[in-house]
Amino acid sequence: MTTRTPRTTRSCPCGLPEAYEACCGRFHSGAAAPTAERLMRSRYCAFVRQDAGYLMRTWHPRTRPERIDLDLRMRWTGLEILDTADGSAFHSTGTVTFRASYRGGALHERSRFERVDGAWAYVDGDFLD
Repeated sequence: MTTRTPRTTRSCPCGLPEAYEACCGRFHSGAAAPTAERLMRSRYCAFVRQDAGYLMRTWHPRTRPERIDLDLRMRWTGLEILDTADGSAFHSTGTVTFRASYRGGALHERSRFERVDGAWAYVDGDFLD
């Protein structure tokens, strides 16, 4: 399953057609992401917006680093969700395979997510070719 939505100047950086405030902005402001995919999209958006606090808050405590250093020169240019497995309101784990493009290349990863106290959290991921 590949979902890629054309971005407009008003659409959220995660690739969905809603404006940032109605899309990932609400998760960045404290609402819980309802699925692993929405958490993945909101984390991508946090990378775009250089929001290290959100990335740390949504990282599983078991695998969370002590700190995260974001490269201020990195320019993310798009997100493509390639596949999802589980990760809905009915699951406790899920995976999201995606390609995140940046100026000069792309990151292809299969990320794992688990619920922590009812909220989705990023656990870790495997880089793919």
